[in-house]
Amino acid sequence: MGPGAKPQIAVAVSGGMDSLLALALLREAGYEVFALHGRFLPPDERQIKLTQALEELCHGLGVAFHTEDLSREFRRIVIEPFKKAYADGLTPNPCAACNRDMKFGLLMDAAKKLGARRVATGHYARWESEPEGKRRPGLYRGLDPAKDQSYFLTLVRREALAQAVFPLGGWRKADVPAALETRGLAPPLPSESQEVCFVPDDEYRTFLEAEGVTLTGGGPVVLPDGREIGRHEGLWRHTISQRKGIGIAWKEPLYVVEKIVESNVLVVGPKSALRAGSCRVRAVNQLVDREEWPEIVLAQTCYRQRPVPARAYWSADGAELELCFEADVTRPTKGQVAALFDEDGRALAGGIIA
Repeated sequence: MGPGAKPQIAVAVSGGMDSLLALALLREAGYEVFALHGRFLPPDERQIKLTQALEELCHGLGVAFHTEDLSREFRRIVIEPFKKAYADGLTPNPCAACNRDMKFGLLMDAAKKLGARRVATGHYARWESEPEGKRRPGLYRGLDPAKDQSYFLTLVRREALAQAVFPLGGWRKADVPAALETRGLAPPLPSESQEVCFVPDDEYRTFLEAEGVTLTGGGPVVLPDGREIGRHEGLWRHTISQRKGIGIAWKEPLYVVEKIVESNVLVVGPKSALRAGSCRVRAVNQLVDREEWPEIVLAQTCYRQRPVPARAYWSADGAELELCFEADVTRPTKGQVAALFDEDGRALAGGIIA
């Protein structure tokens, strides 16, 4: 690479508007780029058409296009653990695992074999190696509070994040369609992707049954004091703090408080029963050395939750930590990601709620 040259960047393109704009922005900034499409699902007719459309689009931009078939690895690394988690009564977060093991794991490895030094995606987050002012290097929240996706990146190793590029970190989602239109670019997938890419139409039961997952049958619904007040049709149908779909008329609104898998019992109660003062977090991925953490961290235990102040206490072996919230919060859901930030929006760590 000659003096003043910018490094070659592989842009992970999905077919949506965000990754397409990321590709265009880097190209306009003078970077040497190529497009890399990771095929995570078996190639059906829709997938084949999408790949063809992406290749034609990149050809029109004068950008090299590559595909990498990772469908078998995706099934082993993402889909199978997702199925097991549901069978165990948990509520998994496959997108965070996909970011860690696929996009910034195997797909990044494929990009390097093709000559890339860094990998760009359309995530709304920022990796700042030389931030301005008193802020320190690290992963920061995207500037669009309604779209910030740093929460889903906190399980990714910091070494991988240091090789990532997030061109949309300073953008607002609402500005993206117009930006593409002014460039004459139309994404092959103009609509937003569904919640979980491998669950058609978000029909979880249909997907799980087609996959041969043995779903729990009916069982008792009890109040926190143990009184049985009805029957449920399967723990997998419910998640912590759920209100709708319980199917029991009561003198006050009921919420799912706990799922006891061993005895197939669903515990429900009033909203006050959802309050929790702490939770345990396992498989912690440190993005900032714990010596640099503030005494009070900001903890986010689900994507749509506002971060809340908490104190983090590590176990003796350093394998887990306990989050003690400064004020009671809605009970965190087992299997979801807990992400920790400082006041500047820098991600400190991510882990799985145990």
